[in-house]
Amino acid sequence: MTIRLTVAQALVRFLAAQYTERDGVRHRLIGATWGIFGHGNVAGLGQALVEYADVMPYHQGRNEQSMVHAAVGYARQSNRLSTHAVTTSIGPGATNLVTGAALATINHLPVLLLPGDIFATRPADPVLQQLEVPYAGDLSVNDCLRPVSKYFDRVTRPEALIPAALQAVRVLTDPVETGAVTLALPQDVQAEAYDWPEEFFADRTWVVRRPGADPTELAEAVTAIRMARRPLVVAGGGVHHSRAEEALAEFASVTGIPVASTQAGKGSLRFDHPQDVGGIGHTGTATADELARTADLVIGVGTRYTDFTTASGTLFQQRGVRFLNLNIAPFDGHKLAGTPLIADARTGLEELTTRLEMHGHRVAPSYVAEYTEDKAVWEHRVDACFEAEEPDVRPTQPQVIGALDAVVDESDVIINAAGSLPGDLHKLWRARSADQYHLEYGYSCMGYEIPAAIGVKMAAPERNVWALVGDGTYLMMPTEIVTAVQEGIAIKMLLVQNHGYASIGGLSESVGGERFGTAYRFRADDGTYTGAPLPVDLAANAASLGMRVLRAKTVRDLRAALAEARAADTPTCVYVETETADTVSGAPAAQAWWDVPVAETATRPSAVKARDEYDRHVSTRRRHL
Repeated sequence: MTIRLTVAQALVRFLAAQYTERDGVRHRLIGATWGIFGHGNVAGLGQALVEYADVMPYHQGRNEQSMVHAAVGYARQSNRLSTHAVTTSIGPGATNLVTGAALATINHLPVLLLPGDIFATRPADPVLQQLEVPYAGDLSVNDCLRPVSKYFDRVTRPEALIPAALQAVRVLTDPVETGAVTLALPQDVQAEAYDWPEEFFADRTWVVRRPGADPTELAEAVTAIRMARRPLVVAGGGVHHSRAEEALAEFASVTGIPVASTQAGKGSLRFDHPQDVGGIGHTGTATADELARTADLVIGVGTRYTDFTTASGTLFQQRGVRFLNLNIAPFDGHKLAGTPLIADARTGLEELTTRLEMHGHRVAPSYVAEYTEDKAVWEHRVDACFEAEEPDVRPTQPQVIGALDAVVDESDVIINAAGSLPGDLHKLWRARSADQYHLEYGYSCMGYEIPAAIGVKMAAPERNVWALVGDGTYLMMPTEIVTAVQEGIAIKMLLVQNHGYASIGGLSESVGGERFGTAYRFRADDGTYTGAPLPVDLAANAASLGMRVLRAKTVRDLRAALAEARAADTPTCVYVETETADTVSGAPAAQAWWDVPVAETATRPSAVKARDEYDRHVSTRRRHL
């Protein structure tokens, strides 16, 4: 039997029938479709979404990039078992997807992109928004999406949709390969009818695998752990993707091995778990970074070992240090010349715990006492950063974080991606649950927070969801506030005003750039941006987009506003202007290095000094072989 539908109608029907299953629990794969319509998709996918509104929910976006961010937020909160699709027209709508696609792929988070494309039949040439390439007639602007997609196909004939759609879902549900998946859909083909086999629309369940470890690799891993005197776990995002938090807690409790976390892995253990030693790397805690410097075995669990984690290759300094990498992806399992343990994070940790418990293995009590004492010292430093002796003054950024820390509980979710907040949060935030800490730091994309908060709230409507946004990030992409207001999605936004790109300003100063071009200020007489702060009112802007806004001028105001916002059932913003690190002590300085090359030759003293410091650090870099 066949069913006659357009290509777009068939695709919507197919997507509505796809499911994932893990640990015996079934989930709908594509929970909804986001869309902004133009001539490239309005008569195809637009009409199909109207036709099948009963099986495919639709959400209206304001910016194509932010629609992808919302879908990614939804996917992450759904443990990668569900996601959203995003449709745009050909042209600028399609190219606006590139940043979001890169973010999704780098973070291994599934999202389905359905951009319109130029006519496959070429009835007129060129058509509106067509990129003409003299040496290739089959290219369009959508080819920009190829390098940032885990799977890409252009459906130039109706029957080609069947294999393309099946391959797209295969990649979306693969725990190793997942990321952005793009099906480019020529606008004429979208509207073309075809006789589809009924089986194409039958419910289909894709099992998300939990592979166990190879016996030989497992035996080698157990031996390596038993021989180590100062082992350290580095927990990455794979712990969360696998929902391996309980397995990691059991492993750490049985063995006594301390656990440090990357930005993506923070929250793998609760902050008050005895073996949790906080963030690691350039934005990590002094406790975790000192353990890393002296570790003889580093056990990476679901981590990619980015440069922030390894302090650009300078962090793991112990002579003879070795790496054991538990990862579902062989590519990551072999990094740093490590011993690979290729398996699902939860399955692998359970297997390791069982073997080590059989041997009665546990690290020396002196090692436990050492990191326990250091952990307590660091917590006192966090308390000092959060404390405000005078509540009627403007807060520092750490005090803003402390005020939020005091008002939330384990059900709240905080979202951040860029600026100075990720570094402060990684050092200072006390994660109370596995999914409370939502930092997008694989791509560190400004503008991610607000749309991602919408996606997270859609996936977890019962949770309080906070978008932590600096002024630089806010100005990049505030548009989805309108969506939150339209849909009644009660996200909370904590908007921090510090008059510029504070993070890059500090980095610029440290590398001899003298904070050039990083402040939001008028030009001074010498032409530099060092005049008075710009008279922008971001709170008024948020209010103009329909959000309720609470202004906080002091620490006392901030505490009250955060409590009021948390109780609100409409989209609510807390706006606060902070003191800067120039005038008031901020968060603890970086506990490890990060490689940002400095001018090798310069006449300005700041650059000369920065180069001397750079040469000192870079000389400590190691290649682990």
